[in-house]
Amino acid sequence: MKLSPRDATAFFSKPDPRRAGILIYGADAMRVAIKRQDLVASLIGPRGDDEMRLTRMNGAELRRDGAALLDAVKATGFFPGQRAVLVEDMTDGQTPAMVAALEEWQPGDAMIVATAGQLKASSKLRKLFEGHGNAVCAAIYDDPPSRAEIEAELKRAGMAQVDPAAMADLEALARALDPGDFRQTLEKIALYKIGDETPLASDEIASLAPATIEAATDDLLRAVAEGRHREVGPLMQKLDGQGEKPTTLIIFATRHFRALHAASADPKGPAAGIARQRPPIFGPRRDRMIRQAQEWGTRKLETALSILVDTDLALRSGGQTAPQMAQVERMFLRLAMLKSHGR
Repeated sequence: MKLSPRDATAFFSKPDPRRAGILIYGADAMRVAIKRQDLVASLIGPRGDDEMRLTRMNGAELRRDGAALLDAVKATGFFPGQRAVLVEDMTDGQTPAMVAALEEWQPGDAMIVATAGQLKASSKLRKLFEGHGNAVCAAIYDDPPSRAEIEAELKRAGMAQVDPAAMADLEALARALDPGDFRQTLEKIALYKIGDETPLASDEIASLAPATIEAATDDLLRAVAEGRHREVGPLMQKLDGQGEKPTTLIIFATRHFRALHAASADPKGPAAGIARQRPPIFGPRRDRMIRQAQEWGTRKLETALSILVDTDLALRSGGQTAPQMAQVERMFLRLAMLKSHGR
């Protein structure tokens, strides 16, 4: 039987031990591995591996010894409890061994957990699990996690209370990060929230999500975008002392002002435009950028982008006598003055 994405999520969190086996397949090996890990942990519990209730093998082993799978399924463990046999990297070539194991499976035997890469609809292995009366098949697609999957991850991490705005941020973060990075981020957030029963908030996600820009550079861009020209000089000195390159600052500034321009020009308003940005923007920084886009307006942001492009071209062309960091500082001062005085 083929499981729908929703039914698969439920099965991974609470597998039915009365099933003879499950095939998990997909093009993204990391996504498949995460789902397999969740299912095995739910099936045999946290001590199952230590108690030798999990047998591991791979497709290559079955190619050499097809009877090994059936032997592992029928083996009696030293400890009581549900057992599982994990078979990774399966291909159609190992289908006969799987057929024998599923045919001989009886209640009380170990559940078979098989994983594979992308399988065509004509795959013998896939057809076996889809057509079997007591086995299930789950396809893992490259789509970002659904809200239900994120909620399951939060529950697994021990976080029950999440602010609605924070949930929206987590959905955006799930779309931006690889599955493994997203899970690590959730685990970091859960560790941070230990002993704190207040709902998870957007600013906490912003503080703990992977950084996309250095804090000192962010301070500079914030001062420029908010027209605080007196802060530009000291912040530039700080970045210069840290060894930041002028061209890098222009790249970050251009990304920032392009995001503001896209938000300002969005038909649904700056808030919707900022929400579309990738990587996602969270918490207080998101609120600041929405306000900046509203205050600048589309035309003034187009002027700012033109200044940035001209300065970038000047830095990359030869024959410049003025220090590059000084040219970038002058550009940021022009932008800050454009915001505060319109010139």
